Amino acid sequence: MKKIRNLVLIVLCILTVALFAGCSSTPAAAEKTKFIVGLDDSFPPMGFRDDSNNIVGFDVDLATEVANRLDMEVELKPIDWDAKVLELNSGSVDVLWNGVSITEERKQEMDFSRPYLANQQVIIVKADSDIVDIASLAGKIVGLQKGSSALDALNKNEIASQVASVQEYADNVTALTDLSIGRLDAVVLDEVVARYYETKEAGTYKVLDESFAAEEYGIGFKKGNTDLEEKVQKAFDEMIADGTAAKISEKWFGKDIIVKP
Repeated sequence: MKKIRNLVLIVLCILTVALFAGCSSTPAAAEKTKFIVGLDDSFPPMGFRDDSNNIVGFDVDLATEVANRLDMEVELKPIDWDAKVLELNSGSVDVLWNGVSITEERKQEMDFSRPYLANQQVIIVKADSDIVDIASLAGKIVGLQKGSSALDALNKNEIASQVASVQEYADNVTALTDLSIGRLDAVVLDEVVARYYETKEAGTYKVLDESFAAEEYGIGFKKGNTDLEEKVQKAFDEMIADGTAAKISEKWFGKDIIVKP
């Protein structure tokens, strides 16, 4: 009788363990894998906060669509842009997708997708400024975003040794605010951002015709994370092929400016 009672207890224990194991695994199986996108949430129109404090933008829409196609849940994570490589290497974010210019220096620190947008570093000034070209920056106070490719573009030009000073900011929005109130004479930044502000605040700013070297935007991945890179690239290529990427571009820029494979 004792042996039968012990056998019953063993069977009950096994069933209890199996029941709890089954319950605990059910929610996990239903959860989507997260796709964590590192971005600067003060970088319109690529990624920024709208009037309701929601993060929106061109790159945000692209990343969200890619996540949907990969059956992943997108998480938009604002980061200190100057620490972007550290965030990527630590695994805090899966990708950097926010107008990341592909440069030789950055290729040493991260892997990139194929270029998807053409860009260049331009100069934006107040509408009534007497600055008309790069040479006009001599003796002027120039602002730019810390950790951006704008600093590289400026330093590679001989004008860098002729400006009065270079002020670095956490984001372009703050730099443009200082420009508007006269603390800066000019700001060097991405053309897509400069054109956005030139249009948004008509009569306040003007973008100079002369620019620094041309660049291209890419999605940044941790070095060696080829599995994720290939999946994202495949989904993005499909978006280009079926016209989804073009529609997103037209929404933000009024035309299709996506670089085709």
